[in-house]
Amino acid sequence: MRVLRFSDHGPAVQLLQLALGRAGFGPLARDGIFGLRTREALLRFQAANVLSADGVAGARTHRALMPWYTGFVRHRVRRGESFYSVARLYGARPEAVELANSAYEAHALPVGAVIAVPLPFAVVPTDIAVCSALVTFCVRGLTARYPFLTAAAAGRSVMGRPLWALSMGAGENRVLYNAAHHANEWITTLLLLRFTEELCEAFAQGGMIFGRSAAEIFSYARLCLVPLVNPDGVDLATGELQSGPRYTAARTIAARWPELPFPAGWKANIAGTDLNLQYPAEWETARAIKFAAGFTAPAPMNYVGSAPLSAPESRAMADLMRTFDPALVQAWHTQGEVIYWRFADYEVAGAADIAGTFSAVSGYASAETPYAASFAGFKDLFIQDYRRPGFTIEAGRGVNPLPLEDFDAIYAASRGILTLGTLVT
Repeated sequence: MRVLRFSDHGPAVQLLQLALGRAGFGPLARDGIFGLRTREALLRFQAANVLSADGVAGARTHRALMPWYTGFVRHRVRRGESFYSVARLYGARPEAVELANSAYEAHALPVGAVIAVPLPFAVVPTDIAVCSALVTFCVRGLTARYPFLTAAAAGRSVMGRPLWALSMGAGENRVLYNAAHHANEWITTLLLLRFTEELCEAFAQGGMIFGRSAAEIFSYARLCLVPLVNPDGVDLATGELQSGPRYTAARTIAARWPELPFPAGWKANIAGTDLNLQYPAEWETARAIKFAAGFTAPAPMNYVGSAPLSAPESRAMADLMRTFDPALVQAWHTQGEVIYWRFADYEVAGAADIAGTFSAVSGYASAETPYAASFAGFKDLFIQDYRRPGFTIEAGRGVNPLPLEDFDAIYAASRGILTLGTLVT
């Protein structure tokens, strides 16, 4: 997290406002503008936590706010404490504390042990813009809360940010979901994170999701989700990246395309390569189409790159595909409320029927990909190399980036696709 001061703006300020509110120093509008009310709340938080009350959110303040960024606090066990007594200290549920620390006996906690205490709110916020810091906080919070959920970096972005891959389930049916290949489609990151939290919570409580037993899903499937393929580009598109050499270079690129709004209209990675035109699935055809349209060099969208998999983000996704060896993939994009299931002339048994199932539970149309967008995508490579069902889902409807006010409706339409994708193959 960057240092935040009065008059700053962007997703990091929204995160700060979120954390202060969770900590009891709100209510604050999560508008991303560091104004007088945010500064006053921060001053009160700093004074209450024996910090220098300067109204600046620097490294020490961010550390003190970490439980409210991630949704859990670390507690050192004292003599005589139990999960129940620790939970009471923080207003947490005892069963949540026990689950998060399942390596320990409930009534025999070793003195001095440091345990994770989930705080009484959902980890994933769905009413603030995405940035790479938000995703990392959510990954930390979810994996602390649910030990059966694991996380690893599938690769690194141009700027060195991790491409987090979340894994859960113990079944043979391996499925791979990813989101936000395109920077201004960042709302899809929230879809995968929210689904991850809902599925984990249902499994922990022996419950259901979209009418299906979470335990059934975990026993049948092994699910890997990459919620943010393009962290640098998303930080640019949402206004979190505001300075530095990479920002300046991107602004210079964007100046050649004045009809595209900057930064909100940015789709590419931070170097100007469209990540979903990077895969070796008739990449040369994609290059011919995009070059003919004038995208012959780094651009905010539609530049295929110097070669297939030349961008580290797309290369990481291709490597993950090969090592994970999924039976089915879903690549989440916006917008159009449509499900694409075919690539070129490849026939994949059952793919059309699965697309029909997804269509029925979402209200989205099942369709073949338009020719100009038919090549070099993630699902195209999967279909070409594996002859297994692969889907591009264009969620929501409108102009990218879709507004957060649409999130609840988009998620409601997406839950069935996300849930049944684990069970249909």
